[in-house]
Amino acid sequence: MVTPASGAEPHGHGTAHPAPTAQRGRPFILRVGLTGGIATGKTTVGRIFSTLGATILDADDIAHRLIEKGSPAYAPVVAAFGEEILRTDGSIDRARLGRIIFADAARRAGLEAILHPLIRAEEARLVDLLADTGQGRIAVSNAALLIETGFYRDYHRVVLVHCSPEAQLERILKRDALSKEEALSRIAAQMDAREKLKVAHYAIDTTPGFAATETRARAVFRHLQHDLQALSEPA
Repeated sequence: MVTPASGAEPHGHGTAHPAPTAQRGRPFILRVGLTGGIATGKTTVGRIFSTLGATILDADDIAHRLIEKGSPAYAPVVAAFGEEILRTDGSIDRARLGRIIFADAARRAGLEAILHPLIRAEEARLVDLLADTGQGRIAVSNAALLIETGFYRDYHRVVLVHCSPEAQLERILKRDALSKEEALSRIAAQMDAREKLKVAHYAIDTTPGFAATETRARAVFRHLQHDLQALSEPA
């Protein structure tokens, strides 16, 4: 188990996953899962990691591309949810789709069943591209549901971003222009951060604000660089 930054909140009981054997001539890529609840600060931490040299693979961005007209998930999503989710130009209205899935756990699971395999396949393709081109050694996948789905096991390291419930609610209300009831519903749809801490290798509490978040993120990234070096070395 890796050691958290000095003076920082202890990480959970995540287990280091075995690194796949690098192919001859291809650099080893450290796969990092960056996860946390809605509006906890994952994107902010991802941006900080990016400035430090990480390649960020954003699951939401990939999902948005997958549901565009002509993309692999467009037809299955429309078939599952009907034309009521379409704009007049035939594109999927993501806000309308979001209201449907957060009001119905079964329909949310149906959307995840369509999207998650496609997102994972696209992430794998991008990581292979990084290895082939040598353009990056730390690939950080920003995805909210890594732990809930069990996909966190596919990553060498898991970084959990979290904040106080009060800060989370305030951020959602400000960012997404939702009612308090809608915001609380979206928070409740995700696993409690205390459970996620049990499998995370590193944790970043964004409650204190950007300066403290950046300091902690930089400390965590230094550990990820050490992890890259350690896992890259031949057994």
